[in-house]
Amino acid sequence: MICIAHFSDLHYGTKNRMEADRCFGAAIDRAIALGVEAAVLSGDATDHALDLHAPAAERLFAQVRRLADHCPVLMLQGTFSHEPPGTLAIFKLLGGRYPVHVAERIEQVALTAQGQWLVSTGWCFDQLPVGARALFSCVPTVNKAAVAATVGAADAAQAVGEHLAILLRGFVPINRAARLQGLPTIGISHGTVFGCLSEHGVPMAGFDHEFTTGALFAAETQAFMLGHIHRHQFWEQEGRAGRQCIAYPGSIGRFHYGEDGEKGFLVWEVDADQARFALEATPARRTVDVVFDGKPDIDALRAAVAQQDIAGAFVRVRWTVADEDRHQVDRRAIERLLEGAAETKLEGRIVPVVRTRAAGISQLAHLADKVRVWAQVTEARVEPLLACLQTISGQEPEAIVECVLRGQEIHYGESRTKIEPMTDIEPVSLF
Repeated sequence: MICIAHFSDLHYGTKNRMEADRCFGAAIDRAIALGVEAAVLSGDATDHALDLHAPAAERLFAQVRRLADHCPVLMLQGTFSHEPPGTLAIFKLLGGRYPVHVAERIEQVALTAQGQWLVSTGWCFDQLPVGARALFSCVPTVNKAAVAATVGAADAAQAVGEHLAILLRGFVPINRAARLQGLPTIGISHGTVFGCLSEHGVPMAGFDHEFTTGALFAAETQAFMLGHIHRHQFWEQEGRAGRQCIAYPGSIGRFHYGEDGEKGFLVWEVDADQARFALEATPARRTVDVVFDGKPDIDALRAAVAQQDIAGAFVRVRWTVADEDRHQVDRRAIERLLEGAAETKLEGRIVPVVRTRAAGISQLAHLADKVRVWAQVTEARVEPLLACLQTISGQEPEAIVECVLRGQEIHYGESRTKIEPMTDIEPVSLF
């Protein structure tokens, strides 16, 4: 049996540096305390291309070196937009007590009893290396652009999934040979499993995802360690290959508002015929979302703050208001209520006023005719409007304003009308 710490989606970068470093540092402390014998980073160690002198790069190098001083480390190439090709090459030169291997191509890697990495010259070993203690099958991020250039953009997504399924089945003979010798077998990849959940609880269903659980189980590894999805989740199966587990640890920290579940890393115990894991939580930041369908209600926000501990939390308040009501939102009052939060983010969605022009309305001589056309465009009832127009047409403007302000009815002949604002009708240009 071998004990492995599985980290993923560290996303070190300018924006995430503090969160990533606090959580990854705590995770390394815990992994060392547990005495793990190897460490796997399954992609997206960086959030974007980093300069070597950038503070985020310096902290990431220091943390990986600290991990390599405790046990052998295997790093997998992640999403190209987060880890441009070549980004991870520098980690091979850190010079820790144990080596750091960077898997940038499809390959198999054996970990020896002396803590060294032995790498296959091709995509897999022809036979098991002498002295191997565990066997890793590595499938880094696939360049879909290269596939599209070969099979066409329309067929690229399906072709990637089909070829990866064939590739995974190709690992079966050497994995079976490893099991016969009592060696743990581990798969590592970075991609999306059909039907998995995103960090916001959205099912990932589509034809552009790399894997299915069936394809991953078909590789006949005891453990399959995945990266890319920021939510911890797993699948298990009992079969001919023993007890198999597939799992995402999720991102090391909470990098976005609205993310569900705990953040952390996985501690695996992998044997020749079974695998099991436990999630070790990291001190990820707390986020609180307060959402209003309309204008923010200060009293409701005060009640929400009283029910939740916002001290040190990252709080986001969202609302939706019409364009004409946008200035009624008291941002300073909201910020005062949230003074104890580590960060306050106010997001207001403004619904613009949609104005519709009625063709030819400006050519009509009488106001009553213009009202009829306006009512037709806005699908409003014209009879009350014409009655109101007739009522007020004989009144002085000052008298009409006075009645509106007092909420009184206007009398003209036998007509009686109470003037009230009409807020449920779209404004239309009359001229």
